[in-house]
Amino acid sequence: METIAKNSILNIPKLRKDFPLLSKKVNGKPLVYLDSGATSQKPKQVIDAISNYYQTQNANIHRGVHQLSQEITIAYENARTTVQNHLNAAVSQEIIFTSGTTESINLVASSFGKKYIKAGDEIIISEMEHHSNILPWQVLCEEKEAVLKVIPINENGELHMDEYRKLLCDKTKIVAVTHVSNTLGTINPVKEMIALAHEKDIPVLIDGAQAVPHVRVDVQALDADFYCFSGHKLFGPTGVGILYGKEKWLNEMPPYQVGGGTIKTVTFKKTTYADLPLKFEAGTPHIAGGIGLAAAIEYVNEIGLENIGGYEHELLEYATLKLLAIEGLRIIGTAKEKASVISFVIEGIHPLDIGTLLDKQGIAVRTGHHCTQPLMEHFGLPGTIRASLVFHNTKEEIDVLVNGIQKAIKMLQ
Repeated sequence: METIAKNSILNIPKLRKDFPLLSKKVNGKPLVYLDSGATSQKPKQVIDAISNYYQTQNANIHRGVHQLSQEITIAYENARTTVQNHLNAAVSQEIIFTSGTTESINLVASSFGKKYIKAGDEIIISEMEHHSNILPWQVLCEEKEAVLKVIPINENGELHMDEYRKLLCDKTKIVAVTHVSNTLGTINPVKEMIALAHEKDIPVLIDGAQAVPHVRVDVQALDADFYCFSGHKLFGPTGVGILYGKEKWLNEMPPYQVGGGTIKTVTFKKTTYADLPLKFEAGTPHIAGGIGLAAAIEYVNEIGLENIGGYEHELLEYATLKLLAIEGLRIIGTAKEKASVISFVIEGIHPLDIGTLLDKQGIAVRTGHHCTQPLMEHFGLPGTIRASLVFHNTKEEIDVLVNGIQKAIKMLQ
């Protein structure tokens, strides 16, 4: 299953050896892992960085005068700088460590909402959002008696930009949209969307969970006010993520959670909170997670995100062609600009049944609504089968997927 792509400079066999779990067998078959959209596999460089922390650096940060604490504090803050450089944030204080995209969005919805949202205000999201970029805004709207507005999509899975322009108004207080749809693979024109919102002085939050593993993100070039992503989608550990926020907004917003590490002084009468970024990082953080995330970023940068994107586009085109040759198969999400995510359905067969039979053949895909139930409702579907491809996947694995689907169809018809 290991080949060097004809039009790519990537050495795929060599890269695959970085991922220990890819050598695993499932149900006696070689694992074909096509579920990186749910969580990515981890290269040994990340695993080793986490192991090294626990074996040689384990101590708490920002608290001790002893050598171990000082050393790991420096290493953790260096990890923050690695993220800053990766996103091209202006200063490291704009990088907040969280538990993941979900917490990052909840942080903004809670803290920004507490300060800026009042009854009658409007918040804009899109029809293709992950539940994690719907629920926090719904809760905020219920609490503040604000109104949630939704950008509709067309049948290709692209946003209706004319409708978006119409939704932007004086009542709009924030826009929150996904950069790349986790279900459709659609790459949204977020730079244009941010510029349109900024014409009316409206801040924009971008959910970048599915974008950061595939494309180069420059938050200053985008002019994003907030940008969120999760480590575990970017070949890093689970339980760690990032909120980038412009210093202006983060300074004005109240703390999200409070406790150890977020303060300058505490008395029973009054507490003074710490400067950024500690103001938003209560308690002992996921130190190993931050170290592992930095290692993951260094890993993908060594390969080159442009190289990764080029090869993944090859895989997307190849998989699309092969899958469409299967009778009765329909791809959901055919946007002109797509990341390497393919959702599909097969006429007359429930996605869960296909997914179960693929698993018996060692093929890991995602089935269901993918935490995008309103999107499934738009297409009138109970769910889809999703294959999410990354740079360690091969065209041979796609062939295995296609053969596996054909076998499953014969068994179920």
